[in-house]
Amino acid sequence: MPEHVIHLQGYESRMTYDAIVVGAGPNGLMSANLLADKGWSVLLLEAQEEVGGAVRSAEDVRPGFVHDTFSAFYPFVAASHAMQSLSLDEHGVRWRHAPAVLGHPFPDGEWALLVRDREVTAALMDRQHPGDGQAWLDLCAQWDRIGEHVLDALISPFPPVRHGLGALLRLPGAGGLDLVKQLLSPVIRFGDLRFGGRAPKILLAGNAGHSDIPPNAPGSGMFGLLMTMLAQTVGYPVPEGGASALSEAMARRLESRGGVVRCSSPVVRIDVERGRATGVRTASGERFRARRAVVADVVAPNLFEKLLEPRAVPPRKLRALQQFQLDPSTVKVDWALDGEIPWASAPEHQPGTFHVADSLEQMAVAQAQITAHAIPAHPFMLAGQMATCDPTRAPEGKQSVWAYTHVPQSTTHDAGDAGIRGVWDRDDCERFADRMQERIERIAPGFGSRILARRVLGPRQFEERDANLIGGAINGGTSQLQQEAVLRPVPGLGRPETGISGLYLGSASAHPGGGVHGGPGYNAARAALAHHRVRSVLGRG
Repeated sequence: MPEHVIHLQGYESRMTYDAIVVGAGPNGLMSANLLADKGWSVLLLEAQEEVGGAVRSAEDVRPGFVHDTFSAFYPFVAASHAMQSLSLDEHGVRWRHAPAVLGHPFPDGEWALLVRDREVTAALMDRQHPGDGQAWLDLCAQWDRIGEHVLDALISPFPPVRHGLGALLRLPGAGGLDLVKQLLSPVIRFGDLRFGGRAPKILLAGNAGHSDIPPNAPGSGMFGLLMTMLAQTVGYPVPEGGASALSEAMARRLESRGGVVRCSSPVVRIDVERGRATGVRTASGERFRARRAVVADVVAPNLFEKLLEPRAVPPRKLRALQQFQLDPSTVKVDWALDGEIPWASAPEHQPGTFHVADSLEQMAVAQAQITAHAIPAHPFMLAGQMATCDPTRAPEGKQSVWAYTHVPQSTTHDAGDAGIRGVWDRDDCERFADRMQERIERIAPGFGSRILARRVLGPRQFEERDANLIGGAINGGTSQLQQEAVLRPVPGLGRPETGISGLYLGSASAHPGGGVHGGPGYNAARAALAHHRVRSVLGRG
């Protein structure tokens, strides 16, 4: 266990703070840091034994091999102004990159590759399909004109007036309404409109698969382009030593500004008096009071249905939450390998991240099966070979590998032939892990023979390790259009206010949703600061 975590678990006699933040995931850490920067006294309470939420790592698969328990690559950290404002390099974070950002192996041995040098990426694509190289560079040039403003608008509090205006002013030079129409198209259609070869199309669609938006659904084009252009402009960096290095740096920064972090302190109740959040109670019976704000880095159903008494929640909010939609469940497999992945056909540049699907059509079928409550017969997989990015993740000459995929939150049948029931006990998890492993074996014969250890995390294990990941849902709620912006987590203003004075939703259930960009936490802290200023002017704060 990291040394600072042992220190943070010590008894803290002070019981009243300006702000209490519930949950030490990246959004909770972001909120706490921002509030502490403004001179507030801050207490951050975390249920688990260490900080990080879904940004953690350990040597729990096999000693000497570092595996990220949940998330692994962090392009949003590199692109988010909120995260960059923390200057985490000053607190110990060292970023590492693989030779290639992303790869997609095809069954015939050819690869789609994305390298941080766009000219190299374009040359690889043009070699496979003449004309695609220039089309790629044209797409990158369009993103150069508008991308930063689009990203800032997506992450900023809603409505994103300043950044949205910046994007609109640059829209005519970036393609105008034709670009808007393309971005609103499904990612499969977007790829067809821009490219002739399969490589750029499958890279775009695979990146759209980082959300739960089907590749043939509106919204997937925008998300696919966003993730692809992040890969091209900032890469998919990883923190040296494991994901926990990122979370621990955020905690150290908070401590350096006087913030207090207590782990192994699950909050069981948020106190509300006369319509205002006034503090929290922990499972051990302790009660902490908040003078100004409570920020909850808590998934929406758990916040409104478990941590608050029903009478404290506006009735309309409770009714709306009945329609809240989680994203699909997740199954993740980690492997410690006695050697590198034995690719059937080695890529020209080794990627840190790779996607597994035979074709666009197979990706679409897998997503359709999930939507139909079926366990995919040929799951689309997102995967990584971590020692390729960061040699500290495995002993020399060996490899730390992971892959994850989505399954339904509720299952009616197995579209494959293994009889997986969807109850996700040990038998279900191991059978499905075998299915995932077989898909890698097809593109890397001999993969299984190099396995020193394997660990499977199913939906139950995800939720046990982080209560925010209900049923293995890793994005705090679906990313589909019906639950984004003003509709997240329920129809309203798309802001962190909860309807209870002094209580702010700062988790991925709030706008702008999942991803380690700190947006929900940043927005919640900004709202708390703004409301306190107003109350002070009115003589109530």
